[in-house]
Amino acid sequence: MRQTIDGAAFRRMVISAAAAVEINKQKINELNVFPVPDGDTGTNMSMTLNNAVADLKRVEDPTLTKAADVTASALLRGARGNSGVILSLLFRGIAKALKGREDATGEAFAEAMQVGVESAYKAVMKPAEGTILTVSRLAAAAAAEAAKEQDDAEFVLERAIASGKAALAETVHQNPVLEKAGVVDAGGVGWITVLEAMLSALRGEDIVAPEGGAEGSVKEQADFSDFDTEDITFAYCTEFIVSRDHDLDPEALREYLGGMGDSLVLVDDDEIIKVHVHTNHPGEVIEKALTYGSLITVKIENMRLQHTEKVLSEAERNNQVAKPEKKYGMVAVCAGEGLTAVFKDLGADAVISGGQTMNPSTQDILVAINRTPAETVFVFPNNKNIILAAEQTIPLTEKEVVVIRTRTVPQGISAMLAFDADATVQENIDAMHDARHSVTTMQITYAARNSDFDGYAIHEGDYLALYGSALFGTSREIGSLLRDMAKKIASEEKEIITIFYGADIDEKTAEEALRIFEAVCPDAEITLINGGQPVYYYMISAE
Repeated sequence: MRQTIDGAAFRRMVISAAAAVEINKQKINELNVFPVPDGDTGTNMSMTLNNAVADLKRVEDPTLTKAADVTASALLRGARGNSGVILSLLFRGIAKALKGREDATGEAFAEAMQVGVESAYKAVMKPAEGTILTVSRLAAAAAAEAAKEQDDAEFVLERAIASGKAALAETVHQNPVLEKAGVVDAGGVGWITVLEAMLSALRGEDIVAPEGGAEGSVKEQADFSDFDTEDITFAYCTEFIVSRDHDLDPEALREYLGGMGDSLVLVDDDEIIKVHVHTNHPGEVIEKALTYGSLITVKIENMRLQHTEKVLSEAERNNQVAKPEKKYGMVAVCAGEGLTAVFKDLGADAVISGGQTMNPSTQDILVAINRTPAETVFVFPNNKNIILAAEQTIPLTEKEVVVIRTRTVPQGISAMLAFDADATVQENIDAMHDARHSVTTMQITYAARNSDFDGYAIHEGDYLALYGSALFGTSREIGSLLRDMAKKIASEEKEIITIFYGADIDEKTAEEALRIFEAVCPDAEITLINGGQPVYYYMISAE
């Protein structure tokens, strides 16, 4: 048995954990009980872990402290969704406990697991049992007991996993929703997957992610720091135009250049030859070109130097903190051009694209905060699965950050309307808090899977109406749901109704929805806005 964990082993353990979650993420996603499309648990945990993998692969022969610190820092900034944030907190506590160590015995790693659990519980405002928190807590407790019996890292992890699996099986009975659906907690499954992969790597049986990552996955933009300068085979991008002073065959030049580098493009006409090639010997390339005629233009660039500058530029841009030009600033999260315009009109300095199915990371939110030229920045997550990620930015910036815990876009809009530039921070917090509770949010989306939820037999593709966070109704006919929602709002005597229609609804169809509300709620002031949001056909605010 492997008795201790050093830096190299910890690095491999985390990389294996990321691979295992990537492989199993869809199975974890499918454990989500509520059938609406979501930024699912498996996807969020996988994206969070993969952020650490990218950083760890750039660190050669790390000490245990270095490997743990790199992991914790990357997970914190890359954390997506509540499950990703809790995962990052577990590893943050582990890193804290392992600081200064060259290796960890079973006892030391068990203690680190317990510190990780403490970090996670402290950060969650209302810790719920029957979740990843329960599974991680009981697994850590079992690890501590095992270390007393045998101070061996492999043995401790084995016992932790066994206890964690038993705790996971009980989650189905600790949460009424899980019990009704007959499934265990998705986040708990993710944590057991992580621990099992770490144990496998500790035994020398590393888990490897599928080639190219998840099927069909595409990055939003290139990350140049993924590449090392040594990966650039030919260092110099060489471009030139040479006149055709001699009757030499350009194809002979093409053949010569093909042996001198790659990315060759050669275009010729009766008067000139234009060349682009990557090579390690630009001088020899130019010398050869001169046998064809005189140089008209020439440009040689060091691509390794350009790469380094690009990486430094991106890092500098992401970490840049704008100097305060005003007292208050605001950052909001939403999806859809129409909703983005609404938040901009209300005074948002930055609007982060995200929401249901696409939870932004802590780093995404942090960059927006740092770029806001204000002393105090109010953040409006507008989704319950983004709140925790937003709150993790607070200690990461020199700016004062206040997260207004808005769970829906209408709550965010209402809170921003309550903002007063002349009020104190606390006065604004109180006003925004009251405002977000004063608005009723109703939404229509679709069922992503079959489910028996809260007394409703739901079939994949059904329209689902949500009242707040509760299921309001389900139907194959969207008009009947809209009419029932209008009746509900009318019974509550709401005076101001705003209907945001989504990307999948055209203007003519949206106007039919407007007429339904006008007929059922004749005394209310009703506004129709093209929100352009994905996932939700309609998002309705009532006050």
